[in-house]
Amino acid sequence: MDTVLVTGGAGFIGSCFIRHLLAGTSARVVDLDALTYAGNLANLRDLPDPGRHTFVHGDITNRKLVDDLLHRWEIDTIVHFAAESHVDRSIWGPMAFVQTNVVGTAILLEAARNAWLTDKILPVEKVRFHHVSTDEVFGDLGPDDPPFSETTPYAPNSPYAATKAASDHIVRAYGHTYGLPVTICNCSNNYGPRQHPEKLIPFMILAALEGRSLPIYGDGRNVRDWLYVEDHCAAIQAVLDRGLPGETYNVGGGTGQTNLELVRLLCSILDELLPGAAYVPHAKLMQFVGDRPGHDRRYAMDVGKIQRELGWTFRETLRSGLTKTVQWYLANPEWAASVRGQPVYQEWLAQNYVDRGASA
Repeated sequence: MDTVLVTGGAGFIGSCFIRHLLAGTSARVVDLDALTYAGNLANLRDLPDPGRHTFVHGDITNRKLVDDLLHRWEIDTIVHFAAESHVDRSIWGPMAFVQTNVVGTAILLEAARNAWLTDKILPVEKVRFHHVSTDEVFGDLGPDDPPFSETTPYAPNSPYAATKAASDHIVRAYGHTYGLPVTICNCSNNYGPRQHPEKLIPFMILAALEGRSLPIYGDGRNVRDWLYVEDHCAAIQAVLDRGLPGETYNVGGGTGQTNLELVRLLCSILDELLPGAAYVPHAKLMQFVGDRPGHDRRYAMDVGKIQRELGWTFRETLRSGLTKTVQWYLANPEWAASVRGQPVYQEWLAQNYVDRGASA
């Protein structure tokens, strides 16, 4: 890689990957982000070697802009994170997910096909389009079903998952039909520093610190596989370095916790780090609320392929990763306050939690 276009680079995973690239490679990074509510320029402060990072405020659906970036910078690698990604928001407003996740991905692929295969700005063996996707495209698992593999049939159940499934299919089609060098990774639930507070783990951390209720959907027994964000970034790097064009790789953290177990573990970590806090034990703040419509019961990932073929494995246990995450939020209260103070966040909070029966 010489010059990498990272889409959604001001977001949670995208900004972590940019840090990973700048710290571990010599690549230049062009960062394209529309700065929707989930994009945050504060995520890009204190980058390692910031002179190799160029930020561009723009939308992936702007074909003229994307064409210009690919040609002007001679982009050889696209790592596509930009997406609407919150299931709850997709239930309230699905069309934004269709526009960004489906149309946006198609526009990026067309721009890449034009630059690399038609205009041939670089040799095709030196370029790569990597698409970041989710385990949610596979749907729901029963309690005794084997984990999702790369060959599990797609069966998305939420508008978010459906749009990501559609984008996966479009990426594969461009690889098969046009010979565009593409790879895909389907990852499990990410967590770590700088994650938007609407997501489960930072939401629970910040609510517990303030002594507010910790709302658990339904009976709390929905199972998720949690992946520390830096482990995910290392997996993407492995795919870019050693993955074969046309291949898909599952990435997971090997956890398999119910939401109830996860929040209890978070509360335990907070109790250990803040033994003198007014709300110890923090688990007393937990509260069951109405469930999410169509809530998938269980996800689990088989990561054998990426381990065998690319030599990647996760490094963080759930406890070690959560401890690092809690410590980051404790050390960066101003970051969280700036995000949570936005009207769009407050509106979503009222709509998604207060209306579901959570106490303030």
